[in-house]
Amino acid sequence: MAYRYPIGTHTFQFADLRAVMACASPARSGDVLAGLGAASSQERMAARLVLADLPLKTFLNEALIPYKVDEVTRLIFDRHDAVAFAPLSHLTVGDLRNWLLQDSTDSATLSAVAPGLTPEMVAAVSKLMRNQDLILVARKCRVVTRFRNTIGLPGHLSVRLQPNHPTDDLRGIAASLLDGLMYGAGDAVVGINPASDSLAVMTGLWQMLDEVRTRFDIPMQSCVLTHVTTQLKAMESGAPVDLVFQSIAGTEATNTSFGVTLALLKEARDAALALGRGTLGDNVMYFETGQGSALSANGHHGVDQQTCEARAYAVAREFKPLLTNTVVGFIGPEYLYDGKQIIRAGLEDHFCGKLLGVPMGCDVCYTNHAEADADDMDSLMTLLANAGLSFIMGVPGADDIMLNYQSTSFHDALYLRSLLGLKRAPEFDAWLQRMGLVDAQGHLLDAPASHRLLQQLPNLGSVG
Repeated sequence: MAYRYPIGTHTFQFADLRAVMACASPARSGDVLAGLGAASSQERMAARLVLADLPLKTFLNEALIPYKVDEVTRLIFDRHDAVAFAPLSHLTVGDLRNWLLQDSTDSATLSAVAPGLTPEMVAAVSKLMRNQDLILVARKCRVVTRFRNTIGLPGHLSVRLQPNHPTDDLRGIAASLLDGLMYGAGDAVVGINPASDSLAVMTGLWQMLDEVRTRFDIPMQSCVLTHVTTQLKAMESGAPVDLVFQSIAGTEATNTSFGVTLALLKEARDAALALGRGTLGDNVMYFETGQGSALSANGHHGVDQQTCEARAYAVAREFKPLLTNTVVGFIGPEYLYDGKQIIRAGLEDHFCGKLLGVPMGCDVCYTNHAEADADDMDSLMTLLANAGLSFIMGVPGADDIMLNYQSTSFHDALYLRSLLGLKRAPEFDAWLQRMGLVDAQGHLLDAPASHRLLQQLPNLGSVG
């Protein structure tokens, strides 16, 4: 179906709903690279005006990617909850924006309607919203998950401790792990991006992380971020796997390029659940996403990158993850050119994921060839923390020596806690207090050289 909107003496025409969605997006380099998006600010405004008047039901009648060719589309339509959608079924996209911003639309209301919203609906409404709107609504969304601790509570912010090493050296990883724990980081997950694809090497990483956890009785979860098929083999061989990781995207073609299907993700989740390693809950999955991945894989079907990203959250939602993380600036300036585009994308991703009921964190990051710097990241992480972000990354010095990109540091989490009074996961914070690393208010304490962690943890990395 074609759409049109007159502005002055010119009538803007859009071939179909995909074109309306693409042209309504804020400008970004990925959509330009794909040949999508508005050619002018006037065309962008015309697309937004079309979108504002569009009934939400349109997205249930007009699939952006055909049902027959894409299993993510089938998932979206087959899982749609008509009962949850009923209170909103009479609204347009513009009406939805107004309803979301009402004070009477509270956290409980948003949780109730989440199963009735499709990714395309939330992507559409995000295109009509200013940054402050995205922050305000996301802050009202509550998504709480549990494995060995509790993540996503109001007034809390967790940290993924990321102790990567370019050669997977156990002592180097142990040093970064010790550094992070002493700064009170690691309550989201201790997650290693391995340099090697050797199952034996990665099994050594899983074993070391589990030894640290059990030796010091830490209420945390660990993860080695390798392909899901490798993790299935590791579980079969008896490796102590807590969370199952996988990069996911919003189209079947892109997920195929990652070597995954929905059936494979279900198999992995079932295998992790069967291990029964969680003590507080059964959220066993950890997903990462990023705007531009569908375009990079030539799997976008002419859909703009932000809408493709929102569709990835439908995949995440299906498998009830503990953590979902938009790695917002990692894919490079070809897709998000500068700090302004990265900031906008991070706010969009967080808003869309939370509105769909997905636990959302953000790797507030950029590559060294992007037109961005640490000041841009300071702005984004501050905005996201105000928006109720579940977790950020904790990388020693904010500079990942294995992946070679710029992220956030342990000190950045301390800044956000001090600025906004944000707490760690309660179980993890209680452990830090028992270990004498923080006081009753969660402030860091100086640990003596004789502290157990300082004496024992470095030696764990010398085994294996």
